[in-house]
Amino acid sequence: MELIYFLFMKNTGWVGNILSTPHISNSHSNSHFKLQKRVKAGISWQQLPMDCSPTFCVPGLWNPFTIFCNRSSRRRRRLHSLGLAAMPEKRPFERLPADVSPINYSLCLKPDLLDFTFEGKLEAAAQVRQATNQIVMNCADIDIITASYAPEGDEEIHATGFNYQNEDEKVTLSFPSILQTGTGTLKIDFVGELNDKMKGFYRSKYTTPSGEVRYAAVTQFEATDARRAFPCWDEPAIKATFDISLIVPKDRVALSNMNVIDRKPYPDDENVVEVKFARTPVMSTYLVAFVVGEYDFVETRSKDGVCVRVYTPVGKAEQGKFALEVAAKTLPFYKDYFNVPYPLPKIDLIAIADFAAGAMENWGLVTYRETALLIDPKNSCSSSRQWVALVVGHELAHQWFGNLVTMEWWTHLWLNEGFASWIEYLCVDHCFPEYDIWTQFVSADYTRAQELDALDNSHPIEVSVGHPSEVDEIFDAISYSKGASVIRMLHDYIGDKDFKKGMNMYLTKFQQKNAATEDLWESLENASGKPIAAVMNTWTKQMGFPLIYVEAEQVEDDRLLRLSQRKFCASGPYVGEDCPQWMVPITISTSEDPNLAKLKILMDKPEMSVVLKNVKPDQWVKLNLGTVGFYRTQYSSAMLESLLPGIRDLSLPPVDRLGLQNDLFSLARAGIISTVEVLKVMEAFVNEPNYTVWSDLSCNLGILSTLLSHTDFYEEIQEFVKDVFSPIGERLGWDPKPGEGHLDALLRGLVLGKLGKAGHKATLEEARRRFKDHVEGKQILSADLRSPVYLTVLKHGDGTTLDIMLKLHKQADMQEEKNRIERVLGATPSPELIQKVLTFALSEEVRPQDTVSVIGGVAGGSKHGRKAAWKFIKDNWEELYNRYQGGFLISRLIKLSVEGFAVDKMAGEVKAFFESHPAPSAERTIQQCCENILLNAAWLKRDAESIHQYLLQRKASPATA
Repeated sequence: MELIYFLFMKNTGWVGNILSTPHISNSHSNSHFKLQKRVKAGISWQQLPMDCSPTFCVPGLWNPFTIFCNRSSRRRRRLHSLGLAAMPEKRPFERLPADVSPINYSLCLKPDLLDFTFEGKLEAAAQVRQATNQIVMNCADIDIITASYAPEGDEEIHATGFNYQNEDEKVTLSFPSILQTGTGTLKIDFVGELNDKMKGFYRSKYTTPSGEVRYAAVTQFEATDARRAFPCWDEPAIKATFDISLIVPKDRVALSNMNVIDRKPYPDDENVVEVKFARTPVMSTYLVAFVVGEYDFVETRSKDGVCVRVYTPVGKAEQGKFALEVAAKTLPFYKDYFNVPYPLPKIDLIAIADFAAGAMENWGLVTYRETALLIDPKNSCSSSRQWVALVVGHELAHQWFGNLVTMEWWTHLWLNEGFASWIEYLCVDHCFPEYDIWTQFVSADYTRAQELDALDNSHPIEVSVGHPSEVDEIFDAISYSKGASVIRMLHDYIGDKDFKKGMNMYLTKFQQKNAATEDLWESLENASGKPIAAVMNTWTKQMGFPLIYVEAEQVEDDRLLRLSQRKFCASGPYVGEDCPQWMVPITISTSEDPNLAKLKILMDKPEMSVVLKNVKPDQWVKLNLGTVGFYRTQYSSAMLESLLPGIRDLSLPPVDRLGLQNDLFSLARAGIISTVEVLKVMEAFVNEPNYTVWSDLSCNLGILSTLLSHTDFYEEIQEFVKDVFSPIGERLGWDPKPGEGHLDALLRGLVLGKLGKAGHKATLEEARRRFKDHVEGKQILSADLRSPVYLTVLKHGDGTTLDIMLKLHKQADMQEEKNRIERVLGATPSPELIQKVLTFALSEEVRPQDTVSVIGGVAGGSKHGRKAAWKFIKDNWEELYNRYQGGFLISRLIKLSVEGFAVDKMAGEVKAFFESHPAPSAERTIQQCCENILLNAAWLKRDAESIHQYLLQRKASPATA
């Protein structure tokens, strides 16, 4: 499953203590759902940046692990005083009993697209492994009408009652006699609701080309929502085959995991047909899917003969061609990489109007947000094309890694998502080498994971998961981005040849079965002969990552390096007594060949020394070639001084320039070095040509700007932003030049948006001119320029500007354009207009999943916007929480809305609000947000004055600053 993490592009078990004398009811007493006709449409939920001498020394870098300890200890005491240092208690749970398990589900569903209900019939071939008089299954928001069990060759036994345990999402079927060991058939008739919560079997609103509002019936089962569509054993390790039938209006498209094998008229209604699908392979319930709606499609066959289709809204088949091209290239790539064929006869990719995540890897029927699948050749921007390529690569990787071989339990979710989040880049690099996608990985995933993992309230990659409410918490940057980063590090440590060999061994051994993390390590260890488990356990079973401190000494013709590792903490140097240790694969390069590792070592102790042979005194030495190792590096003053010219003259590779800058920024944020020194380093990027390096610089300057919005010198940091970005903006200009490509388009949009938001006069004037021509139809803006132009005119506009933007939103036929506008509305400056945007966020004009990005854009737009968004969330909490029903997007909403505060008391206010308005699936996110607020406050107190003085000094003497 692909989550939505970035505003720019793109983030279990149950207590079954049945009472000895349970309440047995024959009246379908599930209090979660009472079947009734609903003709009105409910709201559902969805979701998804120089003047400097050639060399200078950054002081304050010596002996990093002993300074600031008192401050760090005080901050941790502050966390404890707010109750933020300890994670919430785990809810008790029990997995389903093993006495009865499914072999095959024969499932027939009849959705009513007008009343938003469905009827279901289940006939499950089951195995009774231990004699029992009850069957415990997962069931939520479903009413069972009748249930019976027929032992093979024996008479049917009717259940005498159904006991729903709503909190644990279970039902116990009780029988009047003992079910003996052996096989039999479990029959259940049931009814349910096509809900508006974007989980389970739900309704998705769309508009026909003629303007009529209609609904599709679609599914989203991961992690634990198959139980909302049919009673089942809803655990990933309880696999079975599925025979699915759908009874649907004859003018609707019906899809499921497998190909259609029969379509015939339904006896009771000439307007209805019954569609039967082929039997699936053995698979987990969370991967089952079905869709009923109106769609067009484009199709092709991969070179391996697999039928590939992309389903689009009616009239938009052309917009499916890019994803179709990517999918047709991707399937053979994965088949060759894994040396395991794709096991199904077809793969469908379908755009769903209301969809909470980015996409979902249902086996053979992958569901996507429209913006994650559809590309308009004329109106889609370069970043959208790139994102679609990545999401398609991610979901198709799951067809092997996750679907063919499935995690044994949600504790191993990271194995699915971390691996897919890594190999999607490998796939896109294969299909589109011009994207320089691995450099972008560092900015999009690696540094983002490190930012979260430096918190006291992070969690290990492998985290024990119990109750369903805990599962959504781990769909985060640790499972996805840190998981991907450590697999990237592991791939580099092993080498591609042995890595592929080990992957084939793993997939072959466990196909159609379940596996745990240790199983993958065993296969890779057997393939490589390296201590994979010993190394990787230090990365997956403990949270955090190391800071490697390095100092150097020239010894004749050699360079002696002294390395030490300590846990990196966002609050400053680690001060605990028992410091965690990692086994760290370390690469070392020199200026002799910046792209080649002169030495590779495995650092398996707290301190070690290494000797680099034949390194001249004037050559620089750098750790972490390619920014592959998941650690931060702190250099001694002399080593850093020797590296900085490599930024100006570009002799350091782009990904190493990015990594060096990002490490320094994080060290400043943690109080280990001064923020002023990092600002000086940023000014050295005046000659930088690389998009991803600029993207990371932009992101870090955005974080700093948000921090300084709490001061009275916010405009000074905007002047700094303009000074840093003006030269590259002038070189790029507004219009593409002959020979430019994908990355130039991304860079131009990034730079113009940054300059426009900061109020760069020439950029603002040109943005207003082009916007006027666009609105009047004289010269339509290119897709790559729309976001920066919209942002600029809104940031420096008025009510008329906002009204024009809302009109453009209403007129937009493409969801990408609507989302593009929604994300920038929060830039509007006045308090009255901000309230108008917030009201708009909850209106029918915004798809429920996109409300989050509108509110988040307001919170990120200004200091006033942040306060207004927080008040709006508090005032509308009941509606927002009910809309998202505790899914991972509620975590996203909270994070976007409150993380930018920088006053200690706000951490207490946020904590107090969620104590009285619980959001169980967001508990960890709330802890992390409160911790970040305290960190921001400490950073502001520590460095605000020195930053102010530096900016004033630059302003007073710009030629020598």
